[in-house]
Formats: sequence, C-alpha cells, structure tokens
Amino acid sequence: MNLDRRTVLAGVTIAGITTVTSMADAQERHPEIRRAIASLERAKEYMQHAAHDFGGHRAEALEDCDHAIRQLQLALQFDKR
Repeated sequence: MNLDRRTVLAGVTIAGITTVTSMADAQERHPEIRRAIASLERAKEYMQHAAHDFGGHRAEALEDCDHAIRQLQLALQFDKR
C-alpha cells in the first residue's frame, strides 16, 4: 500500500480530532486544534523512532508535521488578538 504523506497526516489529524471530548475541552477555546497539535506531535515522535524511513518519506513528513504544528499554533495565537 502506497500512502503519501498528506494522507498519513490527514489520518493522524482526523484521529486526533475525533477523540472523545473531555470536560476541559468543553471549557477551552478550539479544543480540536489543540488535539490536532498533540496528535501531530505523537505522529512525529513515532516517525522519529521508527525502525524504517517509510519508503523515503519520513524526513519530508517530519518537516510537514513541524510546519502543520507551527501553523496551528499561529492560528491559536491569532485568535488571542
């Protein structure tokens, strides 16, 4: 099965977003974005320690995770203005 990095990242993000909402999530702003960040961070950690390089896609996927995390953090910062 040949999955591109965007498919993998989308799946990871969706998994994070569909996590059961806790009481803390109900009280904070944008819990879906915070869960997506946490999910991307877990995916990044997993890929960094994996025994293989995912068909040569690991390095670029890690960069994309960093970029996605940064953009989500910026979105949260923008909302505070």
